[in-house]
Amino acid sequence: MFYKLGNRENKKYNELVTGIIVGIVMGIHATIYLLINHLSLNFWEMIKYLPVSLCYIISMVVGYRGLRHMELSLVSPIENTSGAITSLFLIIFFKDKLPPLAYLAIILIFVGIIILSVLEKNEGRTIKLRNINFLIILFPIIYCLLDGLGTFLDAIYLDKLSLISEDSALLCYEYTFLLYAVIAFVYLKFKKQKVNLFKEKDKTIAAILETAGQFFYVYAMSHNSTIGATIVGSYCILSMLLSHIFLKEKLSEQKYIGLIIAISGLILLAFLDL
Repeated sequence: MFYKLGNRENKKYNELVTGIIVGIVMGIHATIYLLINHLSLNFWEMIKYLPVSLCYIISMVVGYRGLRHMELSLVSPIENTSGAITSLFLIIFFKDKLPPLAYLAIILIFVGIIILSVLEKNEGRTIKLRNINFLIILFPIIYCLLDGLGTFLDAIYLDKLSLISEDSALLCYEYTFLLYAVIAFVYLKFKKQKVNLFKEKDKTIAAILETAGQFFYVYAMSHNSTIGATIVGSYCILSMLLSHIFLKEKLSEQKYIGLIIAISGLILLAFLDL
């Protein structure tokens, strides 16, 4: 929701500025976390984890661009089908065996999000997207694919093959995002773009929430990646509710059906994971 608030103004390079703020906040958090826990940064692990980091960072910057032109209630469901897709990939490639009710829960969440996505797409085609070109619509789809790939790789790194520890993954990702922030800031200065980070309150709040979520995400994926990916990817349900309450984006009766289906699966999946 705060990402949307911070990207409402149609400013050039707005998505790069958002990424810079996220990178700075993550870099600060990584440094504090490193010092408090007496850890050290392994640059080889940072390079090893680079494919995962790049999938997430690129997907997020692309997602920020999509939020400039499209409503949160449309972008969020499309983007976050990635969680259910990742779970299905893990079941297919790693032959994960889950309780029968877990499969039902994943299907409910997936179906609920698909219903929301289709409804938003159909409504947007006639109401919101008439003046938006095809490239803009691709942004949330690209996000979904890259984020799904990143989550799948994370499941391999953290859970299936245990290639990296939770602490290292957190530090590697957040410092890579900080590196992106430095590169993007230099680029904007080269393009002679004025950047006043102290006036970006909504973007800063979004960055703080993103960083806090990332902390819990790493441990969720290391515990049970197949279920964790679906639960994490279902945050679009909350995004849609917040967009309806605070951003005054309308939800139709049919969308509530999709929400109820998805939330039912999410509650069931969380209960099974406990």
